Amino acid sequence: MKVRRIMANITTADFDAAQAFYGDILGLERLMDHGWFQTYGSQEKMMVQLSFGREGGSGTPVPDLSIEVDDLDTARARFQAADIPIEYGPVSEPWGVRRFFVRDPFGRLVNILVHSD
Repeated sequence: MKVRRIMANITTADFDAAQAFYGDILGLERLMDHGWFQTYGSQEKMMVQLSFGREGGSGTPVPDLSIEVDDLDTARARFQAADIPIEYGPVSEPWGVRRFFVRDPFGRLVNILVHSD
């Protein structure tokens, strides 16, 4: 057996908020829409990971989602333009990532990160 895909499922009735945060700001495509369930993603191949922790590093809470981007400054600017508060960072962490935390419209703590070169 081989795991082919892992999906995060978040309960909401506010699909407009999902579109604004995950579609408009992060640039994910709406891949599926059943009216009662929508899926955002990318046609690009992505690594599959599940992470578990007691903390999120540097004394932070464990984020609900971690999203790696190719340009952290552009991501931060998009969240700031949308008046979404940055809860932590941006900071360069000793384990080789630069990151910041935001909350999505559903209260989930999201770790936006880029790996340092």
